[in-house]
Amino acid sequence: MNTVFEVSELSYRYPDGRTALSGVSFAVASGERVAILGANGSGKSTLISLLDGLIFSDSGFVRFCGRELSEEALRDVEFSRYFRSKVGMVFQSSDVQLFCPSVKEEIAFGPLQLGLAEKEVRERVSDVIQMLGIEALRDRPPFALSGGEKKRVAIASILATNPDVLLLDEPTNDLDPRTQVGLIELLEELWKLGKTIIVATNELAIIEEVADRAFVLGEDHRILADNWIPSILGDEEMLLKANLIHEHVHRHGEVLHRHKHKHASTHEHGHE
Repeated sequence: MNTVFEVSELSYRYPDGRTALSGVSFAVASGERVAILGANGSGKSTLISLLDGLIFSDSGFVRFCGRELSEEALRDVEFSRYFRSKVGMVFQSSDVQLFCPSVKEEIAFGPLQLGLAEKEVRERVSDVIQMLGIEALRDRPPFALSGGEKKRVAIASILATNPDVLLLDEPTNDLDPRTQVGLIELLEELWKLGKTIIVATNELAIIEEVADRAFVLGEDHRILADNWIPSILGDEEMLLKANLIHEHVHRHGEVLHRHKHKHASTHEHGHE
């Protein structure tokens, strides 16, 4: 398989000097499903933004299909258009992503920016609306939609550009259970169609359904583990160190009991 992203010794600091990522290296092949796991503040969203070329590293590099992803590279109109046609990102907050007066205009925006003919844009808008079952939302303003509806429209706006790679930052945040299931099923269908899926999340309960492999960012902003999902989920000490599960101590009489819990987002699954 071809390498889509190659990341080497990537480091990034926020403007106030705080470290977001430190010496991160990994590779993602075409057609893979990968989860970026980490507690809040570990650098997941920053890493997704670096992969999307929205920000750029202080040191190290990101390569996309063999070409370094830099400010200079994206000033090349031909490469920038190629990259934006191949990679689509769904932000953690849909409100950041949606800005057009209507859903149909929102979905059309990306293809129009890629210079597609109006007829093709109309066909893509219609196809994506039908695929996601959002016909009733076509003429509504995005700001008036529910959280789950906004998420579906945000995904539709990315799918309309038909990218090969989907980057999703905490995609199940603020979604009700039915919408979560629908999103997970959609991601599986897109993967079966050959898309590369990269999901940043701290929700252990969903990663078996959205990824085959995961790498874990620790609270020191370095990669703690890069492995297949069963191995990741089976490594409780590593998950404790990454602050993805916590240890609860309580007393029964004279006996102390320790139980490992997932965090609140997946706590409904109980003790591990």
